Amino acid sequence: MSEAQNQSAPAEHFPIQFREDMTVELVKSSASDSDVIWAARVSTAGETSLDAVGSDATRAEGLINYLARERHGSPFEHTSMTFFISAPIFVFREFMRHRIASYNEESGRYRELRPVFYVPSRERKLVQIGKAGAYTFVDGSTEQYDITVKAIKESCTVAYENYTKMLDAGVAREVARAVLPVTLYSSMYVTMNARALMNFLSLRTSHEGSHFPSYPQREIEMVAEQMEAHFAKLMPITYGAFQKSGRIAP
Repeated sequence: MSEAQNQSAPAEHFPIQFREDMTVELVKSSASDSDVIWAARVSTAGETSLDAVGSDATRAEGLINYLARERHGSPFEHTSMTFFISAPIFVFREFMRHRIASYNEESGRYRELRPVFYVPSRERKLVQIGKAGAYTFVDGSTEQYDITVKAIKESCTVAYENYTKMLDAGVAREVARAVLPVTLYSSMYVTMNARALMNFLSLRTSHEGSHFPSYPQREIEMVAEQMEAHFAKLMPITYGAFQKSGRIAP
């Protein structure tokens, strides 16, 4: 048998996809407004604070507002929320700046990466005005949008073709992935407590009424907005206190 006949056939790869959206799913949680109450009351009530476990949080709304306003943050840490997130790699790199969460991301060493790439939607503002730290974004022209999408799609297509060429030639996945761009979608689990999430939201969303204005990249804000919606449902009193305090993390 010749060497050519002895070689296995190239693996079947995946069709290229382009997306404009982000996926955020709440996988599990142990987070309620009453969790904040019993954690806070142990400082004055000791073991009798156990009576507050599972209590009606609406009766202690004033306590939660006080904790948020005065930035007594540790009671908010006795909660946990785990999210499944699918987003471009460049969004995850911004996540990693927050050292207040636990992360587990899919591995390009152990699985063939799927060719799903990000392209901005037409609503995505393309033109930056101003200097770093004090800039805004405005809509781009139709021409600018078309140039952007075409360039991203062409680059991603070539990158994935080269990735599969290396895999078919027997190159290790951890080496072949070096050609893939940060527009590639990855997936990860993120676990954080309510205090950490409020800190994240204060920086990664832009809201009128925020005590400290923030200028997040739109793509991570798209993720943060979905996480915020889950938080607001799980802990409505805490979320309201966060809003009243100017979106400052306690």
